[in-house]
Amino acid sequence: MKKWRLFRAWAARHPVWCGWQVTYRCNFRCRFCHYWLDPLGKEPEPTPAQYAQGAAKLSRLGTLLISLAGGEPLLRGDLPEIVQAIGRYHFPFVTTNGYLATPDVASQLMRAGLWGVSVSIDYADGDTHDRRRGVKGAWKQAWRAVEMFSDSRAYEFQRVNVIAVLMDDNIDQIEDLIVQAQRRGAYFMVQPYGHLKTGSRDYAHNDGPVSPRLLELRRRYPNFLSNPYYLANFDRYLAGGVASCRAGRAFFNIDSTGDVAICVERKAQPLANLYRDPVGAILRRLRENSRGNRCTECWYNCRGEVEALFTARGLVSALPMLFAESRVRQAAAGGQTT
Repeated sequence: MKKWRLFRAWAARHPVWCGWQVTYRCNFRCRFCHYWLDPLGKEPEPTPAQYAQGAAKLSRLGTLLISLAGGEPLLRGDLPEIVQAIGRYHFPFVTTNGYLATPDVASQLMRAGLWGVSVSIDYADGDTHDRRRGVKGAWKQAWRAVEMFSDSRAYEFQRVNVIAVLMDDNIDQIEDLIVQAQRRGAYFMVQPYGHLKTGSRDYAHNDGPVSPRLLELRRRYPNFLSNPYYLANFDRYLAGGVASCRAGRAFFNIDSTGDVAICVERKAQPLANLYRDPVGAILRRLRENSRGNRCTECWYNCRGEVEALFTARGLVSALPMLFAESRVRQAAAGGQTT
C-alpha cells in the first residue's frame, strides 16, 4: 500500500523525498561538514508525538521517502519511537556516523520499521577516516555498526548502506569500500562533497573525470546502489554544477524545529512550519519558492537520486532497487562481482 501511495505521489508530481533533520547536535567534528556548529543544535526538538502528528499531516501528500538525519540522529534516545511514528505512513531512513550504535539500538530501530540505514564511511583507510571525522576509533565502530544493523534486520525489505563522501583524496579507495560493504551484506552509495556545508571548496574532488570510473564500478558490483543517472552527472557538478534543480518540487527539507524549506541549505529561509501551517499551504509555498530556482551549488544524493526518478533512464534503474535486498545478500554470501 505504501509503495502504491509513493507511486501516486510521484505521478501527481508531489514531492517524494523529505529530509527531516531530527537534531543538529553531533558527537563528531568533521572537517568537511560544519553542521555540528549550527545554532539549531541548541534549540528544543520535537517529541515523538509531534513527529506522529507531522507524519500524518504529510501523508496527505502521499507516502514519502523520509531521510532522518542531522546532526547525529542516534543522539536521540527516542529515535525508535520517531521511526515507528513515521513508518506508519512513510518510508523512514536513517543516516548515521554509527559511533553510538549498539546491538540493542540497531534491533530497536529495525523492529520499529526502519526502511533502511546508511552508515557514513569515507575511506578504506581507518586513520584517514578518523582524522577527517575528528574522532579516534570512528572507522572501526562504523564498520561494527554496519554489521550490527545487518544482523538486526527484522524484515526482508530492510537495507543497510555504506555511504561515502567523494572528496579530494579518496577516489582510489572507493572500490575497496564497495568490497568491504559487500562482505557485510551492505549496499554502497556515494555523493560528492558539498561546499555549502563549510563554505570551502578545499575538499572537492580535483583529480580528473570521475563519472566513468564510478559507472564502471557500478556495472561490476551489484551492491553499488547509486543511480547511474546520478553518477553520470558527478563531473558536470564538479565542472560548474547541474542546472534545473527540483528542490521544492521533488524534495524538500524540515529542520529540527519543524520549519520547512525547499532544501536543507535553504533552512535559513523557511517558507512554512509543519506544525502551524496547513499541508495545502505548505505544498503551495514549496511550489512557489521552487520557481526560477537556478541553483547549481550541490549534487547531494537527496537531490540527484530523487531527480533521477523523473528521467526514463533513472526511473528504470531505480525500480528494481525496491526488491533488491535479497540480491545484495546473495552477492555478499558468494563474494561475487558481475
